[in-house]
Order: sequence, then structure tokens, then C-alpha cells
Amino acid sequence: MPGISGLRAWWAERSPAAGSAVMATGILSIGLGLTGAGTLSRAAFALAWVTWVALAAAFVLRLVAEPRQWMAEAESPGALTSVAATTVLGTRTSAAGARTTAEALLALAALLCPVLLLLVVRRWGPRMPGSVFLCCVATQGLAVLAADLAAAERAAWLAHTALVVFWLGLVLYGVALTRFDTRQVLQGAGDHWVAGGALGISALAGARLLMAGDTGLYLWNADDRDVLRTVTVILLVLDVAWYAVLVAAEAVRPRRGYHVLRWATVFPMGMTAVAVLSVASAVGVTWLTWPGRLLLWVAVAAWLVVAAGALLAARGAGGGTGVRSTGRR
Repeated sequence: MPGISGLRAWWAERSPAAGSAVMATGILSIGLGLTGAGTLSRAAFALAWVTWVALAAAFVLRLVAEPRQWMAEAESPGALTSVAATTVLGTRTSAAGARTTAEALLALAALLCPVLLLLVVRRWGPRMPGSVFLCCVATQGLAVLAADLAAAERAAWLAHTALVVFWLGLVLYGVALTRFDTRQVLQGAGDHWVAGGALGISALAGARLLMAGDTGLYLWNADDRDVLRTVTVILLVLDVAWYAVLVAAEAVRPRRGYHVLRWATVFPMGMTAVAVLSVASAVGVTWLTWPGRLLLWVAVAAWLVVAAGALLAARGAGGGTGVRSTGRR
């Protein structure tokens, strides 16, 4: 059947960055859960799981059947979406109360992260796209999930480990920033938004570490907590600043048409909303809740637009006609 063969061809061409779809859907599920939209949150959670399983199966099959192709993809920055997607899904799974499953996802991500990170970093060059910041996103995703599980299980050692990973993530962000091609702000196909989203997940990690310290565990003294609080707030401010710059750039230089990297736009938008909501709770600044809710629904609208584009792309592939995509892969 030509339609099915076309759809298979479309799926086979999905880049490693397709994991951003799981990240985007998972973070919206987390945000919707924080704002009380339980039904929508559970629906997004289920969709994130289905997509993650499909991509994980493709990841394993490619490793077994086409190891050379797998290695080539593993060396691209987009490969780190597999780690980030696993941690985002694990964080939502932990919130659902399935801690054993969340622990398994944390273990899987912790095993994958150093391997893929080494493969990716050694291929870095000058003037990299926004996906270069996925090194920070993947690392901070581990910190967020570890901090959540530390708070739930009252495991001080896990919280201390998460804190170390948090600082490592900030170092990686600084290194990635030196490699980022700033022209991508006006020219990128969608993953340029990760420059801001990486700060958002860093702020979220800081907020979850602060919350872990409020569970009765003695994790750090007052001075250490003040430093963590200050850094977390600064990260959120920088994330919101990036958000404003990126929105302005989209207005000045619209990039029309669907591209798989647009999922890497939705994720930072959702991440900024969740970071605002979480930092508001962690530092007791309640007025931030309303901007956080507004940003969340903007991200939901963006998700719907990109999802519609993805469906049209799949339909076009199945029917033998392509859907125009912009930017570069």
C-alpha cells in the first residue's frame, strides 16, 4: 500500500530531535497538573508515554539493525533529546505517584547521558545551532528528576547528587553559549529556542532542590540555601528575558511552515511556564502564578499548531506529497 509505505518512509526520516515532541508534551502535562487541569494533564501524559515508547523502540531497532546510522545520529546534538525526554517523562511519572517507574527512568537517563554527552561534545564546532544547549537540558533534567525523587523518598544523598548535577548543568550552559551561533535567533528552524529553555529547566531544577530542602531533610545550611535561591531567581529572569527576545525575533523574521525542530520551540515555551510556576512556589512569590498560567496556555496553543503541522506532514508523506518545512535539519 503506497500510503503505508510513504508513512514508513516519513517515520524513518525522523531526526533524533524528534524526542523534543515527548519533551514538549511531557512538560505541558506537568504544567497542566500544577494548574489543576487534571484531565488534560493525564491525556498529555498518556500521549507522551506512547510517543516515548515508539521513539525508544526506534532507537533500539536502529542500534541493532543499523549501528553505523545509529552512531552518526548519536553524535548529533539532537540525540540528547532521548535523555531529556526520559527525565521529563520520569518527572511527570513521579508526580503521578509511580516512583518505581520514575526511578527506572532516572537510572536509564543517567546511563545514557554520559555516553551521549561525550559523543556529542567531541563533535562540537563553531557556530552551532540551538540544539547545542541540549547538553544543559539533559543534565538539568537529571537534576530535576533526582530532586523530585529525593524529596518524595527523603533521600539526602540523592538531593546532594542532584545539586552537583545542577551546577554541572550551568557549567555546560556556559560552554554551549560560547559555541552558539547567535544568528540562529533570526534564522533557526525552531531549536534556537533551547537557548532559553535550558535556563528554564535550570531554574526548575533550582526550585525543585529548594523544595526538597523544605521537606525536613537537612541538605544545606542557610547561607547555601540563600545562594541557591538567588541563582534560581536569576536563572528565571534570564529565561524570561530570552523568551522575550525569541518572541521578538519570531515577529521580525517569521519562519512559516512545519519543521520537526518546532517541537524544540514548544518545549522551552512550556518549560518557561513550568519554571515560573515552580519558582513562584519555591520562593513564595505568589503573584508569579498568573503569568505562569498565561505562559502555559500560550505553550498549549503552540503545541496544537505544531501537532497539526506534524499530522499534515505525516499525511503528506503517506499520500506521496510533501509538506513544506523551513530551516535546516
